Amino acid sequence: MTIQGVALLAICTLLGAYAGDLLGAAIGVKNNVGGVGIAMLLLVAARVWLERKGEAPPGVKAGVGFWASMYIPIVVAMAANQNVVAALKGGPVVAIAAVLVVAACFIGVPLLASVGRPKALTP
Repeated sequence: MTIQGVALLAICTLLGAYAGDLLGAAIGVKNNVGGVGIAMLLLVAARVWLERKGEAPPGVKAGVGFWASMYIPIVVAMAANQNVVAALKGGPVVAIAAVLVVAACFIGVPLLASVGRPKALTP
């Protein structure tokens, strides 16, 4: 049943939220820092771990597959709730961090895409 995958997601979400709260407290921020990202990483790691052990029933795969397809809309909806204007008024650090993250993505995606790709055969 798909409910097993959703249960796995719920566990990962709770752990991710807790880890995000701990991370926020560690850096002196009174908010959750990266809880959703941590939860998604935990979900992927749990799915891979279950598949390697051979204990991933079809319900888990279906539930994880469903939430994997929902990940981008969820992140967009969560980002829409952030107060970007207040963040930008806080100083240039936010803009610098955003530019660095985008640059890292532009550099990292092609590098990750080339990993594991077979080399072209030359005649």
